[in-house]
Amino acid sequence: MIEENFTIDKEIDGKPVKLMYVETWDGLYTAVGLRIPQGKGPFPLVLFAYGNGGGGMTWIEDAYENKAYTINEYVEAGYAGAWIRYRSEVELGYNNGGPLVRDKRQGGDLFNRSPLEYEDEISVVEQLKSLAAIDSDRVGLVGMSHGGEMALKIISEYHGLKAVVASEPAAHEYLSLNPDKTAFVNEETKLRNIEEMEMFELEKVMKRIDLRIAKKRISEISTPTFVMGRNFDHLQGIFMAVFELLKKAGKDTEWKTYNHDLHGFLFPEKNSKGSYQVDAVQDEAIKDTLNFMDKHMKN
Repeated sequence: MIEENFTIDKEIDGKPVKLMYVETWDGLYTAVGLRIPQGKGPFPLVLFAYGNGGGGMTWIEDAYENKAYTINEYVEAGYAGAWIRYRSEVELGYNNGGPLVRDKRQGGDLFNRSPLEYEDEISVVEQLKSLAAIDSDRVGLVGMSHGGEMALKIISEYHGLKAVVASEPAAHEYLSLNPDKTAFVNEETKLRNIEEMEMFELEKVMKRIDLRIAKKRISEISTPTFVMGRNFDHLQGIFMAVFELLKKAGKDTEWKTYNHDLHGFLFPEKNSKGSYQVDAVQDEAIKDTLNFMDKHMKN
């Protein structure tokens, strides 16, 4: 259960937000900001995850101040909406760490490894479901970029979500992709730099993934999934590969790609004058995700 002592009611950008610290599986706390519609609940809930982890409550407050257009549209449509944070990404932690095994020792928890960021999301989902204002049977997730990859990791082993949007999912680790020379190792840290990795073509991606591992992960999915691409994105081949594997596995999935210059276009941000300027493509994309959630969560 979420403790009242760890919840603060605050107005951000003229909107009421519940700022809360939610316990993760290993007892540490992560930041969440929840908006609840007016009227009588319980309400369906959609969680929003953007990029890599870290940032804490400062990140949540900034998100509500500067990139809350999409979540506000959801709240106006009758959904509770939550920006969520989680611990930082661990390079190849998903591939190398193996399944999380949870045990007990001397009355306390004993794990075979530390939880990963996508597992923080699962713990947040489960705790938000316990709130009286939330309909625990109608919870969805919109993940963008690394958040989109995390969404795929979640639904490969957790089946408590009604629908998921994976927008520009940077799913190279999930697909067990072997990068080419456009990715390289940072000599100082010995970690991979994949910021400029060129994986635009579907055929190139399909030749470089471990198809056995990717198919096994995809086979576990039972959640309806909307995969969103972006024309001319250097990772468009990865986005398309996710959808193609879902479709070939007979999963309930949809695909659409959009012509937009900005990575993360699904979450419009304020301009230098403090205003949202949402173009036609962004408006279309937001409505597409709402229609997808409505189909699976309201009908």
